[in-house]
Amino acid sequence: MKLRAFGSRDDENSKGAPTPEARPEPEPDTGPVVDPRRPGGKGKPTPKRRDQERARGMRQGPVSAPLTRKEAKERRKAAEATMTKEERKAAREKAKAEREERRQLMMEGDDRYVLSRDRGEVRRYTRDWVDTHRRLINWFMPLALFVIVFQLIPDPTLMMYSQTLFLILIAVVVVDGILLGRTVNRVVRERFPDTEDTGFGLGWYAVMRATQPRMLRTPRPRVRPGDAI
Repeated sequence: MKLRAFGSRDDENSKGAPTPEARPEPEPDTGPVVDPRRPGGKGKPTPKRRDQERARGMRQGPVSAPLTRKEAKERRKAAEATMTKEERKAAREKAKAEREERRQLMMEGDDRYVLSRDRGEVRRYTRDWVDTHRRLINWFMPLALFVIVFQLIPDPTLMMYSQTLFLILIAVVVVDGILLGRTVNRVVRERFPDTEDTGFGLGWYAVMRATQPRMLRTPRPRVRPGDAI
């Protein structure tokens, strides 16, 4: 039998060591809780369809609109770089169809696609009024082209006559344009008494449309000369 002195190191270790009853038992590892009603999955959530399309380049997230045509072209090239040949062809055909549809709607005068200067009932009525009336100012562009052709002929007599005709044409356009602007403002105030879209801006809008040939007017005319509006 081995004797130990009181206060030895073995006594100190035995005092600090916990007894078997006092030692905590380790908790069993139960692992992740699995719902028995659901079958075993792949271990990760299935990505959403929009996330898959964005990864493949078929769908773009919420980005700001391009500021220039160059920036828009670069974005289009970057999107097409991640597509297959068939997807690029389908995307181009879709974009072409959308552009043609927007152009047709703009030519028909749809306020969603026309320029800001052409929007509104007042501007639509002004276009219809100009398209239903024949005036001297309607001949401005054909006569101006005729004068330019005469200026190219190296004949002093023709050049003199063409210059005189051009001055007369300018005078007619100015006088008829003033009368047209005043008339359009008067009929617009009668049809839309509460509108504020009158004055010089509306008169100038009517004059610019009247000087263009009917086939070049945008939006295209909806009525013929002499029709009631």
